[in-house]
Amino acid sequence: MKYVGTVSAMKVLIMAGGYATRLWPITKDNPKALLPVGNKVILDYILEKVDELGLEAYISTNRFFEMHFRPYAERNGINLIVEDTLHEEEKLGTIGAMKKAVEELGSDDYLIIAGDNLFSFSLVDFLKAYDGRTLIAVYDVGDLELAKRYGVVVLEGDRVISFQEKPAEPKSTLVSTGVYIFPRRVMEKIDEYLSDGNKDSPGYFIQWLLEKGEDIRAYRFSEYWYDIGSADSYLEALKTLLRESHVEEIQISPYAKIIPPVVIKKGAKILGRSIIGPYAYIGEECVIENSDISDSIVFRKTIIRNSTIWRSIIDEKCEIRNLELRKSLVGGHAKIQRGE
Repeated sequence: MKYVGTVSAMKVLIMAGGYATRLWPITKDNPKALLPVGNKVILDYILEKVDELGLEAYISTNRFFEMHFRPYAERNGINLIVEDTLHEEEKLGTIGAMKKAVEELGSDDYLIIAGDNLFSFSLVDFLKAYDGRTLIAVYDVGDLELAKRYGVVVLEGDRVISFQEKPAEPKSTLVSTGVYIFPRRVMEKIDEYLSDGNKDSPGYFIQWLLEKGEDIRAYRFSEYWYDIGSADSYLEALKTLLRESHVEEIQISPYAKIIPPVVIKKGAKILGRSIIGPYAYIGEECVIENSDISDSIVFRKTIIRNSTIWRSIIDEKCEIRNLELRKSLVGGHAKIQRGE
């Protein structure tokens, strides 16, 4: 079956309207799509792939995070669609936000991309696989327990014959990854679906489409996929995508050691016998003294002295002294120390 529509008229919609409660307190005031992964933010990776398509692209977000996305969108020449919500309880959800996009931009084929997804495949190849039928990108997580967190897909060739959203007993380890192409006729069914469907998860929409007899196809890919929904997945993405060091203008002690790959932003001070890396992100104007930091992300203006930090995320303007932190998530402005 060959697609006879006009791909050049397709619109790209990047969904970044969630409040990312699973990563709180890190994402309480910072949108997840703008979190750093290496020397870029999550959205940078997505837009690099989108740019290859030459299609009109939009970011869907909420009024609470609009002030973060507005300058980013202007720098990157991308348009914003802003839902009028300020809190998690008010949000439109992914399907509600898709409806708003159709109301503002009109019916069309839409390439929908979750703004917290990092994936290895080319969107050019994905588009080539589109033949006018709903197309979803699927990835084998290789573990039935892990599959329970996602929308689980069963295929016959490339045809989706079963889709279960977060099943208690998954039928496979193939999962939907938050990248979809919905043809115009499917986008026009959103109102019907929303009359009794789950507004937040595209998985339930796909399940509903299957029940309605929609022919849905899958595009399988391998290498890597990260849904940045937890501290673990965020840190794993850093390890995969941080391939070379990026060290800006910093002050560093002759006794300190940097083990690549790392990102150290401008104005940081690495003092005493500190060891930074591998896989560390140190934000602007941080002060790290006599401390070891690896597999971790430290946001700007944080002070860490006489501490060991491993597999942790520490928000901005924190003070940490005389501690060993492992697998920890520390909210902004926290002050934690153990007596000398």
